[in-house]
Amino acid sequence: MTELFLTERLKQLLPLYKNFLEKEVYPIELGIITKPFKQSLSIVKDLRQKAKEQKLFAPHLSPEEGGIGLNLMEFAQVSEVLGTSPLGHLIFNCNAPDIGNMELMHQFASADLKKKYLHPLMNGDIRSCFAMTEPEFAGSNPVNMATTAIREGDLYVINGHKWFTTAADGANFTIVMAVTDTTNPNPYLRASMILVPLDNPGFKLERNIPIMGEAGEDYFSHAEVRFTNCKVPVTNRIGEEGQGFALAQVRLGPGRIHHCMRWIGICERAFDLMCSRAATRKLSDNRYLGQQQIIQAWIAECRANINAARLMVLHTAYSMEKNGAKAAKEEISTIKFFVANVLMKTLDKAIQVHGALGITDDTLLSFWYRHERGARIYDGPDEVHKVSLAKSILKGYGMGISD
Repeated sequence: MTELFLTERLKQLLPLYKNFLEKEVYPIELGIITKPFKQSLSIVKDLRQKAKEQKLFAPHLSPEEGGIGLNLMEFAQVSEVLGTSPLGHLIFNCNAPDIGNMELMHQFASADLKKKYLHPLMNGDIRSCFAMTEPEFAGSNPVNMATTAIREGDLYVINGHKWFTTAADGANFTIVMAVTDTTNPNPYLRASMILVPLDNPGFKLERNIPIMGEAGEDYFSHAEVRFTNCKVPVTNRIGEEGQGFALAQVRLGPGRIHHCMRWIGICERAFDLMCSRAATRKLSDNRYLGQQQIIQAWIAECRANINAARLMVLHTAYSMEKNGAKAAKEEISTIKFFVANVLMKTLDKAIQVHGALGITDDTLLSFWYRHERGARIYDGPDEVHKVSLAKSILKGYGMGISD
């Protein structure tokens, strides 16, 4: 953590979050993530209640909404701390995809949708999911979308196939991106966002997709889902018709800050495990693993990369708060691919230092390696962000680059 961006409020809060995790979560987290997650839902519920009692719940929400009222810069730093445990964000009700749906609905949902769905979500009574990616099309070009929502009177009839709908298993509702105007000449004005309760007879969860052999369940899962003549009221639309892609950008800006700071939290925990292993693992009676120069080099490189990543993300959060997400689009692209790569390099080095132990489920490292490899793919693959950034930079030099 850096002093540069700390506020007086954070100086009070960060030790409370760290203490909660160290006392309540770290001792039990490995036992929870290595068995079917639904077996531990009662434990998670109890931990959430403790977080509420200690007034640490939903740090991103206003006090009137049951939260703490942190701004983006402050929440980013809390997010790093919570990221040190796979359960951190869930326990404090600021986990993806719920936090993105909260932000979206807070700004654009109707009063009725807020009362029925947003308020229970903010209170931690229900979970949600977000259905956008389709297996038939490249996710790097989201305008290619076959899911439709055709209006019939006061209803939308939704038909389509989505996957990587994170945490759909056990969720109460989804927000689905669907084409509502198939003939609009502007592909970015064809889609809308529509809320669908998951008890709707037209919705089906086909399966939880195995991630490197682990399908998971409930919060720790990614679903393939299908909408078949799924009927919902037109009033379930969020925002205006055709506004789907614009709303997606509103959701993505802060979301990338949240993800990147969570990744840095993972890096810090992996770094701690790596250094502890290097300092205590004997190679012989008089020599420890940490005395090997290659291990020392890895430790130094990881420390430098994590520190650089943190400063980049917090600077981006500062720019977003000061000038808006559009003005910070270059910085947002930069942190997305840079921090994702720092994450994977740090995890890889931590696993290597642990040797065979590192690829077992006896530490958190293998869990994170499986489930965070997608960091370089979702919310835009590295390659797309790099090309976008380079084009933007070269444009400033007077160079025009066609697609």
